[in-house]
Amino acid sequence: MPIPQRRIGRDGPRTGVLSLGSWHTYDRMDFREAVSLLQAAVDAGITLFDVGVYGLPGSPPVFTDVLFSAMVRAAGLRREDYLLSAKLWLEGYPEHSLRSQLENAFFRAGVTHADLVILGDLRRDDTDLHALVTDLAELHAAGLIGQWGVNNWSASAIKAVHGFAAADGVPGPAIAQLKYSVARRSIPDGEPFASVFDLGVSLQASDVFEGGVLLGKGGRQVGRDPGGVRQRIADSAAELAKVAENVGATPAQLCLAFTLTHPANTTTLFGATSVRQLEDNLKAVALAERVGAADLRTLVEPFWADRDAVDPEGP
Repeated sequence: MPIPQRRIGRDGPRTGVLSLGSWHTYDRMDFREAVSLLQAAVDAGITLFDVGVYGLPGSPPVFTDVLFSAMVRAAGLRREDYLLSAKLWLEGYPEHSLRSQLENAFFRAGVTHADLVILGDLRRDDTDLHALVTDLAELHAAGLIGQWGVNNWSASAIKAVHGFAAADGVPGPAIAQLKYSVARRSIPDGEPFASVFDLGVSLQASDVFEGGVLLGKGGRQVGRDPGGVRQRIADSAAELAKVAENVGATPAQLCLAFTLTHPANTTTLFGATSVRQLEDNLKAVALAERVGAADLRTLVEPFWADRDAVDPEGP
């Protein structure tokens, strides 16, 4: 059976409780396997694909988003068969417009609109949030984007843009993409973000495996380490594997199942590099139903590494 569906924000489209990310993933895959992965995901009810333009000046070029376009064509998917989530970066804003960045992303991914755009980290204190809301409203009115959300913003910043949007009568943030895992819980589970979710902003759990560290893996590029707890997370991987085995699951399934217990979580974002890995991870949905939310949260309580290590208000 297809996985359950939940709504993005208050009035957005419904999407599967699991979604697939593209961060350097398809670059590392055999193309035929990547196409099979995409087909298997859609058949299972995964409809949201996070497809960003990644790469820094001077770094080797990456083509994950370009490959996604070819994968869609090879799989015979129509545009209405899936939801595309694009990333917009704020480091060059407003000197470089969101529209020009979006048009480049569309060109690379072979699409003409994004169902969702996620604004990257808010690193500059002088960013004009009201102007940002206005620019996003123009993109929405032009039919280039459906909804928009943010990645690892503070609760107060999200409430600020929500307030500007409400005052102007334009679409506000629908979703917050946050680090959320058995190890990193303090921000999404904290009181400041409870008030954000009360506004109708939903959660997209991301970085649920800590770049593979929670699964006892290493060697790949990993994101930021708020609170400086990554070594503590790495040290807990063996014990986490034992807990997962005791409930007849893999560590990955246990990590994914935990995120599904958050009442505001619309969808959990993860990456997969083979059909077999995808099929294994899909079993997290059945695990969550079998064990139950309360018992799952109790099971993984000892692995909460960032408790009291980060401000629940967020970055």
